[in-house]
Amino acid sequence: MTKRRIYLASSWRNPYQPGLVELLRMKGHEVYDFRNPPHSTGFSWSQIGLDARSCTAEQYRTALLTHPRAAQGFNADFAAMRWADTCLLVLPSGRSAHLELGWMAGAGKRTLILTQDGEEPELMALLADRICISPEEVIAELA
Repeated sequence: MTKRRIYLASSWRNPYQPGLVELLRMKGHEVYDFRNPPHSTGFSWSQIGLDARSCTAEQYRTALLTHPRAAQGFNADFAAMRWADTCLLVLPSGRSAHLELGWMAGAGKRTLILTQDGEEPELMALLADRICISPEEVIAELA
């Protein structure tokens, strides 16, 4: 089996993310876990004084561009994206995860999407190398 370096892109609200990190690691892969990154803690908007649901566009832009914690969170995730040879987008996810998969596809890295019944179809998912519908398919694709 080939050992992969996986960037798992998803959402903090995705209940499947922790279990998939564990499963992939049990299968011998190295996995970047944005919730528990090495040498840091997972980033949240509240750490830079923002309520993501009610901040203004100006507050968002200013905090994103000037707050050291935003820079630290971005740099940790982006370094992991450069380190990884594979991106697994686990749905449901937010906009950042889709940006991450898009960047990795453009960088020529292997890209997989894990979807399930009830997810809204997305035409640009065709950028991914493979669309999987179960964790077993992901494991088989990584082998």
